[in-house]
Amino acid sequence: MKITNILGSNDFLESLRGKQANFILALCNAKTYEIKGITQAGIPNKIHLTPTIDSEFVCTGQIRSLEDIAQTPKGVPSPALITRAVHVLKPFCNIELLNLGLEVLPQIDYFKIHNFNLQASEAINTNARVKAFEVFQKALDFGKNYEGYNNKDEYIILAESVPSGTTSAKASAMALDYEVQNLFSSSFKKAQNDIKNKTINEALKHINKNMDIFEKLSCVSDNMLIFYAGFILGLSSHEHKIILAGGTQMACVLLIINSIINTMQGVFNSTNIALCTTKWILEDKNSDIKKLLQMCDFKINAYASDFDFKNSSNKALKMYDEGEAKEGVGAGASLCYATINNIKQKDIIEQIESFLNL
Repeated sequence: MKITNILGSNDFLESLRGKQANFILALCNAKTYEIKGITQAGIPNKIHLTPTIDSEFVCTGQIRSLEDIAQTPKGVPSPALITRAVHVLKPFCNIELLNLGLEVLPQIDYFKIHNFNLQASEAINTNARVKAFEVFQKALDFGKNYEGYNNKDEYIILAESVPSGTTSAKASAMALDYEVQNLFSSSFKKAQNDIKNKTINEALKHINKNMDIFEKLSCVSDNMLIFYAGFILGLSSHEHKIILAGGTQMACVLLIINSIINTMQGVFNSTNIALCTTKWILEDKNSDIKKLLQMCDFKINAYASDFDFKNSSNKALKMYDEGEAKEGVGAGASLCYATINNIKQKDIIEQIESFLNL
């Protein structure tokens, strides 16, 4: 496997060879997923369970809160399979979960679940009602005091499972006055732009020019976007490296950081931060992650794994190559982690296929 350089230099990833990663997975429900046709990140009528069972599978290789792995209506299985396969072949040194407003907690033991007393956010078209500043402050404090490292050779991968998350991410970026109309990806091969744009336009009606950043985000965002912005700013006091695992949602996290820093006239050192995603995001004709990242006033390293399923015999997996699903649950960063640890694409595919044949 190879890694494509989107922005920055290869040096960042090369500096991580031989080092271990702490994998942190943010989980939350944002009730925007209840809007018909807005997302296919899960089983219809059970989409609220997607982050729950994603985390169960990544941690244990089992689904405990449902009878099977989450998949789209077309039968595309969750990218949690990719992350789990990498973890089996080259284990992360820790997996930690962030409960940022789950409706159903995962049924797992022995894995650290950080709880922050947050509720699932409402649908953005009716006002998400996120307590944005409170979420941000909790995340900032958590980042400043985070002690999840065993040694200085470790780094952090920040991943997420948030159904309908690209919709609230795009709405958040637009609320903060970024020109991002055609830059955000979707779990669909053909983005449901009519539904998304209607939802976002209704959400933005709750915004007015007199609101500050957090008041705007309270109306249109989700807990994950705001929390990770605060967590990263809190972690920036440490010297450890951070990888944002994901596509356009994680790019939005960086745009939120950018707006906060500019408003507060602060300084942000981004040299220890990178974003890693999949080739399916990089090659998506309906979005542009590079342009999103270039809207930040700070420089960012960004990479995409060239992993694909062309050598798989499984028809459901091959739909990834056709543009379905694309990213999530830390898949892109996990694949980059596999590459710098000399894991072969053939072995990852075989491991993923073995999950589907159980």
